[in-house]
Amino acid sequence: MGKQVLIVDDSRVSRMLVRAYLEERRPDWQFFEAGNGDDAIKLAEQQPIDLVTMDVNMPGMSGLAAGERILQLRPQADVMVLTAIVQSSVHQRAEALGMRFLQKPITEATIDRLLELVGY
Repeated sequence: MGKQVLIVDDSRVSRMLVRAYLEERRPDWQFFEAGNGDDAIKLAEQQPIDLVTMDVNMPGMSGLAAGERILQLRPQADVMVLTAIVQSSVHQRAEALGMRFLQKPITEATIDRLLELVGY
């Protein structure tokens, strides 16, 4: 059975790109989308999420806070922070919380690297 993927970004275009590239490579996976951290947490409470792609800067709750909460709900999940923020403090905080970090832009190469990092 395919993985359950949650794509979290306040940019609809970014969500569409991540989904399109992942669906192309993993057509048997199931996808969910959220435009903010609160909605992402609600979806993670309802669905057995395996993989999360998470933006950092979103309205309301930050992606790091939402990712931390999702990992509490779904400790087996892989949370990949996809952001344009290049500050090392954000990168270090993400890793300290148990998330991996990839820098935008969202390209085929970025998604290939994501899949390589999570190993599926």
